[in-house]
Amino acid sequence: MTAPASTSASAPDSPPAIVLIDNHPATAPAVDHPRADRRLSGCPRRETWTAFEAPQGDLSAGVWTCEPGHWRIVFPPHKDEYFFVLEGRLRLHDAARGTATEVQAGQGAVIPGGFEGAFEVIETVRKHFVVVERPLPAAD
Repeated sequence: MTAPASTSASAPDSPPAIVLIDNHPATAPAVDHPRADRRLSGCPRRETWTAFEAPQGDLSAGVWTCEPGHWRIVFPPHKDEYFFVLEGRLRLHDAARGTATEVQAGQGAVIPGGFEGAFEVIETVRKHFVVVERPLPAAD
C-alpha cells in the first residue's frame, strides 16, 4: 500500500507521515532572485518547492531550480544545507580558501554553517535540498 504524499509536517494530533519529494512538483513554487547587492552576474529566477517543514522549524526539504547566474552567499553558523543535483551544473566558490567546487547532476554536497563565498549556476540546476537550522545558543 502506498501512502499519499504530504506537503507539510503532520498535524500535531496525528502520527508522523512519510513525505514524498517529487522531482517535478505540480504545485506553484515560491519564486525569488538573489538580492541585488549580492549579484555578481545575472539575475537568475529561483524556484523553491518546500515539501516538508519540521514542526519545530529546524528542518526543511524540497526541490529548488535556478537559471544560470552568480551571487555571493553567507551561511549563518547554525545553518547547514545538504543538496543533491538532479539536473544541471553549479560551482561553489569558497572565499576563505580561494577554491571552487563544481557539483553536477548525480552529485551531492554540503554547505556548512559559517560558509562564505559564491554560488554560481553554470547550467540550469534542479536539486533536492535539506536545510537544518540549529537553535542559536542562549545569550549569557
